[in-house]
Amino acid sequence: MKEALYVKDLCKTYVINKRQNNVLKNVNLTIYQGEMVAVMGPSGSGKSTLLYSVSGMDRPTAGEVLLAGKRITDLKEKDLAQVRLTSMGFIFQQMHMLKNLSIMDNILLPAYQAGGGRSRQEINEFCMALMRKLGISDVAQNDITEVSGGQLQRACICRSLINQPGILFADEPTGALNRSASEDVMEELNKLNQEGVTMMLVTHDMKVAAKCSRVLYIVDGNIKGELEMEDGDGQEKFRERKLNHWLIEMGW
Repeated sequence: MKEALYVKDLCKTYVINKRQNNVLKNVNLTIYQGEMVAVMGPSGSGKSTLLYSVSGMDRPTAGEVLLAGKRITDLKEKDLAQVRLTSMGFIFQQMHMLKNLSIMDNILLPAYQAGGGRSRQEINEFCMALMRKLGISDVAQNDITEVSGGQLQRACICRSLINQPGILFADEPTGALNRSASEDVMEELNKLNQEGVTMMLVTHDMKVAAKCSRVLYIVDGNIKGELEMEDGDGQEKFRERKLNHWLIEMGW
């Protein structure tokens, strides 16, 4: 399998009141194309810092990150911003969207910004295809306050895919949703992964992590272990039991 993301000796240090806080300590990981990898760990373990550092939203203190074989850690901010716009997709717990734009216009905006040789008609048609796939085409012209939390997160997924990125980064993508909406959103993410979309997601939710192909466990800025997931009898329950036993071993 080809490498979608390669991380070597990644460190992140914050200095607060002249004291160093080493949040990430020589982290090494590889995510292959088509994988759906979950990152778990206790509060303050460095989960979100890891995601922000490997995706270029935050600058690591040391180490290197290669995206599809291209080193991005040394890029200038303008070039890194373009990589984030065109080659990465982002989904967050808080569903940030512009209040003065409709659902569809919020999804379209990154594609209009990126350009890339597609006409607006092509972009619009691709946007509607995404919205139909995610089941929200009927709310395309609604304001963001006129839809449910689950619909809004589906719109965020559409926005993350509008530029056809090589990898999606998700930070607690179901954290603000109720259980029913959470399951619906994870079902859509699983469908996308089965279609070949690569994902790295941070979660504290065992049910979410159990749907991934691999789980990394991070403690005090180090990856302590990883678990390959596979199907068994009763697939969903089997995966959840397997993950639960492993998390207990890790000290969850």
